[in-house]
Amino acid sequence: MARNKLAGKSKGESESAKYFKSNAKARKKKQEYNKEYNKRPEQVKQRVETNRANRQAGTYGKMTEMGLDRSHTKKGKLVLEKASKNRARNGKNGKSSKK
Repeated sequence: MARNKLAGKSKGESESAKYFKSNAKARKKKQEYNKEYNKRPEQVKQRVETNRANRQAGTYGKMTEMGLDRSHTKKGKLVLEKASKNRARNGKNGKSSKK
């Protein structure tokens, strides 16, 4: 298994953040894709669930400061999880490693 090249580096921009910052055309394409993806009914439903859970727990708006996300488990429960683990689950750069 390959080592994570970014492990141990100080907090800063990721490689993908640097890429999109310097490539306006690619950044625009990504923003258009994200806009379409995030208005899908299942994404809206998931966002509503996590926002509701964060409001009830009193952590709404504080999660990024804490470095945590609400994560959906396979069984459908919502749990607190490190943001890095939650967002990296589907493979590098949002591309699933499982095909």
